[in-house]
Amino acid sequence: MARAALIEHRPWLLASIVAAVAFYVLRDAPVGGVQLMLLKGAGVALLAIYALRRSSGIDGMLIAAVMALGAIGDMAIEISFVAGGSAFFLGHLVAIALYLRNRRLATTPSQKLAAAALLVATPVVSWLLSKDAGVTLYATGLGGMAATAWLSRFGRYRVGTGAVLFVVSDWLIFSRMGSFDLAPLPDLLIWPLYYFGQFLIATGVVQALRRHAGRKS
Repeated sequence: MARAALIEHRPWLLASIVAAVAFYVLRDAPVGGVQLMLLKGAGVALLAIYALRRSSGIDGMLIAAVMALGAIGDMAIEISFVAGGSAFFLGHLVAIALYLRNRRLATTPSQKLAAAALLVATPVVSWLLSKDAGVTLYATGLGGMAATAWLSRFGRYRVGTGAVLFVVSDWLIFSRMGSFDLAPLPDLLIWPLYYFGQFLIATGVVQALRRHAGRKS
């Protein structure tokens, strides 16, 4: 990044990281419920602001909307699992639209196989972990998001990896609903995997959009 860009825009990323780390440290502390909920949403909400400030056009609005819906989901899920899941599901649909608008022109058989595996395995594993039809329906959107991210022109080692981390984080959540006892992994890893996945997705998409537009990131 150029020095001016660091001064003007990196604080949004830094603030996002600080909020995410603070929530992870304080999530079990005797902090007020509303304050903790807002802190939880702040991490990804700040990624949405970063996306708005660092990109433009329809694709820029879409990635900002994905992050905004993620932040809403982070907060809403503290009140209602269904409400939070619905916000995330809408975010996955917006992400699918973004990735389909930015399909990779040429893909190898191995890349297509990996995308197909994500599309199929995500809801199947979600069902095996949760035995819940609603969760499985949600996971079809999650798998579609991960698969289309993998086939998009955005870097697989950033955006694609971020999408996979999101999937794994949700699998750990679903493991709490069924008979698979993975403790203490869910408590330790759900939030770091989820947030880092969202961070990789937001920064990867924004930087790719800026490169495509011929601007420095």
